[in-house]
Amino acid sequence: MSKVNEINVKIKDNKVVVYSKTYCPFCTMAKGALDDAGLKNYLVIELDEIENGDAYQDALKEITGGRTVPRVFIGGKFVGGGDAVKGLQDSGKLKPMLQEAGAL
Repeated sequence: MSKVNEINVKIKDNKVVVYSKTYCPFCTMAKGALDDAGLKNYLVIELDEIENGDAYQDALKEITGGRTVPRVFIGGKFVGGGDAVKGLQDSGKLKPMLQEAGAL
């Protein structure tokens, strides 16, 4: 299975998916915003801890148009990176988005 297909299956099978790196401050910001919105259970894939992390980033670029992390998907849709997710949380839009996706 191609990495693009693998990623699409994960996005389809999970209400929230975060492609991240353990040392990335923007990834920490995005995960913190999700935690602050009350989300306890979601899929985090740390690309610096898996084999072929670079290949996943290349596939994410095909899917989202960007290769940077984090890449956050809610309800099957790409919502952005760290700044975007924090912005959604700060504006009060993240929790309703998570509820609509059935994640909360």
